[in-house]
Amino acid sequence: MSALTYFDYLGSPLGELLIVGDGRHVTRLYLPNHKRAVQPDASWRQSIAPFEQAREELAEYFAGQRMTFEVSVRGAGTPFQQRVWQELVQIPFGTTISYAELARRVGQPNASRAVGNANGRNPISIIVPCHRVIGADGRLTGYAGGLDNKRWLLDLERGERSLAFSAEGQAITH
Repeated sequence: MSALTYFDYLGSPLGELLIVGDGRHVTRLYLPNHKRAVQPDASWRQSIAPFEQAREELAEYFAGQRMTFEVSVRGAGTPFQQRVWQELVQIPFGTTISYAELARRVGQPNASRAVGNANGRNPISIIVPCHRVIGADGRLTGYAGGLDNKRWLLDLERGERSLAFSAEGQAITH
C-alpha cells in the first residue's frame, strides 16, 4: 500500500501556493503558474493539518520575521539534485550567489549548467531557496516560479518590502 499524499493551498503575497506532503515532510511547494507544478491527483487528500508548521513559518517569512525554515522537507530527485538542494538551504537569507559559485560549493566547479538544471528542478520553492541563485553578472535568470516572483522574494529578503497580514490571514503589501 502506498503512503498518502496530502495537499493544500496557502494564500501568500505572491498568490495561492500549492503545498504537498507525505504527512511528515513537505515534498513540494509551488508558486502560482510554476513551470513544473503538478496538479493534485484524485488519490491525494486535501488537509490543513499536515501543513500547520509550514503555514506558520511561511507566514512569518512573508512578514519578515523568519530567515530560516525548520519545517521538515523531502524533495524527490537524483543524488546530484539532492546535493544541490542541500546546498541551497545554506545560502543565507538576503544574499545571492551565482550558479558558478553553487557549482563550486557542491564540488563540481565546471558544472554550472548541470547545477542550474538541478536548481530549476527544486520542487520546494521558497523553503529551499533556489531564488537566491542568480547569473554571474548579477542578473536574475531562470526561475520556474517566474522572474517577477524571484525579484519579489529577493526584495523581501533585502528588506525592500514590508508586509502585514489582515485578520483573515491575507498578506498586505506596504
